Amino acid sequence: MIKQLTMTLLLGAGLVLSHTALAALPSVVGDQSMPTLAPLVKQASPAVVSIATRGMVNAPNNPLMDDPVFRRFFGVPPQQQQRQREVRSAGSGVIVDAGNGYVLTNHHVIANADEIEVVLEDNRNLKATVVGSDDGTDIAVLKLQDPGKLTQIALGNSDQVQVGDFVVAIGNPFGLQHTVTSGIVSALGRSGISP
Repeated sequence: MIKQLTMTLLLGAGLVLSHTALAALPSVVGDQSMPTLAPLVKQASPAVVSIATRGMVNAPNNPLMDDPVFRRFFGVPPQQQQRQREVRSAGSGVIVDAGNGYVLTNHHVIANADEIEVVLEDNRNLKATVVGSDDGTDIAVLKLQDPGKLTQIALGNSDQVQVGDFVVAIGNPFGLQHTVTSGIVSALGRSGISP
């Protein structure tokens, strides 16, 4: 217990000190300003969308209810129908073809979706339909209905990516719109990783 408390306090102190150190970083060092990703984020953000889905799935039956003794005990009729339950999902996407209203997203975001709503950076809400989806690569393409004016972003060339390249991710984790983070490409050619 004391060891856990000590580790928690050390972790907390480390977080506080790291935030204090970050807050103390100057935006200008000598006559050179610190690099910023703000222009890149400003350019790319209008193409990033938030996606919300709703759908119905069959709720699995309890295997215990296959036993007639349990069914009698709990008063469950012999031919119980499967129940349906609503599922919701949320995620991010990016507009890759403004002229046709195509959005690239993940398969797991739209899996089991009966309704798909896309929210643009300018807060317009648009309905979308699935054009295609692949579970194995976790990729899906959506088509926006009556999109109006859109901003798209060009897809990069993955053959040119190298370990150590800087990357920026703009998305909507947990429904938090337009969250930005950055890092580097840590490895290439990995497989067998599930979403």
